[in-house]
Amino acid sequence: MTVLIQPVILCGGAGTRLWPESRGNRAKQFLPLHSSHSLFQQTVRRTPAGAGFGPPVVVCGDGHVASVREQMEDREASLLVEPMPRNTAAAIALAVARSDADTLLLVMPSDHVIADVSAFHAAIAVGAKLAQQDWLVTFGITPDRPDTGFGYIASGDALDGGGFVVDRFIEKPPLDEAETMLAAGGYSWNAGIFLFRAGRMRDAMLEHCRPIFEAADRAVAAGMFDGDAFYADAPAFERAPSDSIDYAVMEKDDRVAVVPVAMGWSDLGSWHAVHTLAEDKDSAGNALTGDVFVHDSKGNLIRAGGKRVSIIGMEDVAVIVDGDDILVMPLSRCQDVRAAAKARK
Repeated sequence: MTVLIQPVILCGGAGTRLWPESRGNRAKQFLPLHSSHSLFQQTVRRTPAGAGFGPPVVVCGDGHVASVREQMEDREASLLVEPMPRNTAAAIALAVARSDADTLLLVMPSDHVIADVSAFHAAIAVGAKLAQQDWLVTFGITPDRPDTGFGYIASGDALDGGGFVVDRFIEKPPLDEAETMLAAGGYSWNAGIFLFRAGRMRDAMLEHCRPIFEAADRAVAAGMFDGDAFYADAPAFERAPSDSIDYAVMEKDDRVAVVPVAMGWSDLGSWHAVHTLAEDKDSAGNALTGDVFVHDSKGNLIRAGGKRVSIIGMEDVAVIVDGDDILVMPLSRCQDVRAAAKARK
């Protein structure tokens, strides 16, 4: 990489689909769900300083500042604190407002899994060249199944040096449409990872979502440091409309590129995904964490959470224990977890 890239890690969100372990200030990104390191720590490690990347900017809420500091493991970082959640467009606008115009910003969620980091770095190198030509770059995940849980990106004309013009963004499709796109080729999952020149995104926001950028810009101008954390001004930031960067900018701009990449990506968006990606399953496909006894059971996800859990004759179920909360469900019903999370607030 010939240019220094500034990672921006978006660390908001409560991750309620992984209740009861993920909640409040102990959100999904800070949990060791996939390895001994949390998803946030894995994200930080993907862009090591000195390998073409600057120290990361971590955008988070006040309730997560302590967790970020604890999990940075003495690595250098800048904390940018948003006073209240206003979705990804406003969070990114804060980072843009605090950056020099020519800085390349690599925006990443803090709670994803990427197994093939070298493939990710190769895609970043392609994206960096496009970003220097004032493309707004998004990274598309090469799909391996017709998944209805993701948005899709349709690739248009090929660009010199790699990547494609984005033809259109597609909302989460029904299964038949997802199958058709997979068979046709030229479609990627939308992973919410972006690379752009800060000044180019500033101009795009002023054109497409001016109230969001102006509120963030004022919040930065009136913000202040508390130790190593910069706190955006709450009254100013509160005026920012809540919108995603996809809706606010990427779907409206006429110079958006996609770099497709197969890199072992997952948003780890459900307990089913946690089970699927678990690397230490037993011979019967059980993924077990903690003091667990299983008998005549297969394909289960059991996280004992400090308790002693025994299961007999069970197949494809999840048992998640966290304090006094116990979640038991078929893995096929993992998208219904939010109902329990809402009921047990």
